Amino acid sequence: MSGRPVKHSLTLHGHRTSVSLEEVFWTEFRRIAAEDGLALNTLAERIDEARGDVGLASAIRVHVLERALGRSEGSA
Repeated sequence: MSGRPVKHSLTLHGHRTSVSLEEVFWTEFRRIAAEDGLALNTLAERIDEARGDVGLASAIRVHVLERALGRSEGSA
């Protein structure tokens, strides 16, 4: 699996934007959206609304990491 970012388009509030994430983050981001019963764009919008001064790609990575850590802590 490549560590290079892969660019995908998302639609946030009716506007298209491109986000570059490593494939492992895309995979987990999609899994989280499905687990939460949300469309990927809806989850991205929620992260976008809460991100403050942080870039969207960084905010998504942090969200994915926080979920992974929370899941790990819950199983310990």
